[in-house]
Amino acid sequence: MSGVSSISEAEQEELLEKLEVFKVKGKDKQGRKILRIIGKFFPARFVSVEVLKKYLEERVFPKVGKRKFTVVYVHTGVQRSENFPGISALRSIHDAIPANVRDNLEAVYFIHPGLQARLFLATFGRFLFSSGVYGKLRYVSRVDYLWENVRRNEVEIPEFVFDHDEDLEYRPMMDYGLESDHARVYGVPPTMDSPVSTYSMRCIS
Repeated sequence: MSGVSSISEAEQEELLEKLEVFKVKGKDKQGRKILRIIGKFFPARFVSVEVLKKYLEERVFPKVGKRKFTVVYVHTGVQRSENFPGISALRSIHDAIPANVRDNLEAVYFIHPGLQARLFLATFGRFLFSSGVYGKLRYVSRVDYLWENVRRNEVEIPEFVFDHDEDLEYRPMMDYGLESDHARVYGVPPTMDSPVSTYSMRCIS
């Protein structure tokens, strides 16, 4: 996030809201609220760490409330240059999460982690996150496996995530970083001027 564009804090918050990077909606099979995070939608080049922490504190955590909840994090299509805030930023964001919110977090379902993400978390995960949070991480290599814990009609998943699932069925080595996914174009990454509707959503019933 060191190269954040010089747009106002209000514009940064509006961008996060418009792109629906964070959305609290639905419940898992245990009746716990779901915080869905779409990594590909996160505009790391435009949003500062301080604005992100403020946004989470004021607009996301209150919606989670004081009860147990789970996170569905969609890593599909994430690009380090576009969507990754940086190691120090992740640590800062984690430290800013209120203790009661961390305690109420029951699980983080990490969809399409890929080899690089797995290696990164294996190397830095315990440094970046408390043992309690790191221990709640659950890798989900296919969307179908998510439905073992989350109700199908309770969470919206972008269509490009299902497209990636199909690619993995025919090209399984992509899971291990041995094959590129450049053959499929998931759409232009969202910017300040491109609407979220660039991506279609699917809510499975």
